[in-house]
This record gives sequence, C-alpha cells and structure tokens, in this order.
Amino acid sequence: MKEVTAVMNNTIPISLFNRGIAGKIFRDVKSTGTKVVMKNNIPECVLMSPDEYVQLMEELHDARLRLLAQERMSNYDPHALVSEEEMEKMFGITPEDVNALPEVLFE
Repeated sequence: MKEVTAVMNNTIPISLFNRGIAGKIFRDVKSTGTKVVMKNNIPECVLMSPDEYVQLMEELHDARLRLLAQERMSNYDPHALVSEEEMEKMFGITPEDVNALPEVLFE
C-alpha cells in the first residue's frame, strides 16, 4: 500500500500546468523530490531538481567507467606488459630526455 501512495503522491497530471500552477509544482519538486508528469494516463516526462539530475548523471558516468574497467581487466594479460625500459628502448628515449621535460601537474 505504501508504494501505491508514493506513486500517487509523485504523479502530476499535465493539466495542472495548463491551470498556471507550474511554480507550485516546481517548488513541490524542489522540496519533496522527483515527480512524473502524466498525459492521458501515460507518463510523459519526469521532473527533478538540477542537483538530483547532476547526481544521477554522475552515478551513471561512474557506473559506465566501472563497467569499462571490468571489461578491460577481463582482458588483462600480465605477460603482454611492456616495461618502462623496453618502451624507452623502442622509442629511443633516454632518462635524460625524460628529465628534461617540464613538470606536468595532474588534477
């Protein structure tokens, strides 16, 4: 029963926008969270605060990065690694060349 009440409290008929109470709806979204706008008894769009949207997008981005990392680790072959010394030899780079480069700051 709790879920039904939550759904009812979090849906808004689109006709309320036509009645000029969008400001009240936006304040309600800000104070109580996400709302689903219904049109002809079908979900039309979702309203959420910008902070909630940013958090959701960051979580999605993190999940995609985690999935990519897992995929890359599943193909990891320690025998295919190339040492720093081997790379320097392959590209003709000396330790002096590396030391002569300007310092790079990572954030």
